[in-house]
Amino acid sequence: MSKPNLSHKFGKGLPPKEFIESMTKNQSEFQANYDSFTWANEEDREFFESLNYRDDLRVLILAADWCGDVVRNIPVVFQVLEISGIPTEVLIMENHPEVMDEFLTMGGRSVPIVIFADTGGHVLGQWGPRPQHVQEVMVEFKRLNPDRDAADYQDNIAVARQEMAKHYGEGTESHAVIVSELRELISGY
Repeated sequence: MSKPNLSHKFGKGLPPKEFIESMTKNQSEFQANYDSFTWANEEDREFFESLNYRDDLRVLILAADWCGDVVRNIPVVFQVLEISGIPTEVLIMENHPEVMDEFLTMGGRSVPIVIFADTGGHVLGQWGPRPQHVQEVMVEFKRLNPDRDAADYQDNIAVARQEMAKHYGEGTESHAVIVSELRELISGY
């Protein structure tokens, strides 16, 4: 299934700084994650910095301030995109349900979704809602728990969330993984 053209959404989102300033939940944790970002290696930093010479990419990020994955992942994404010079806007999931419904994860609304598009609004690719090694926990959970109404569903999702937190690791462990996954994705454009 092809993704929609998103050119009509350019200019409708919040710049990263405004998103952070407008957060009503998790703002201090988000800011702490943003401030704690460091480049794991100089080669990655140079790669993203070299993107400043490209003017053909745009990024829209579907996000919500209440989401733990947004708080963990988007500070890294912001740092990477900031050094790259790629114009970036945040679309609040609840304000853009029609876009969210085009970028479902395993049939559900999961954020963040980082959408890379060209200047004409054609979707080139996407990343999210979390690093692949963390997402694998959710994929396995969904496979084993297809019935949301099952008596043990809530208990099982709580266990899966604890396991995902372990996979994220302590502090900034997942930052280099996110950078690597974004680099691999962008390298294809």
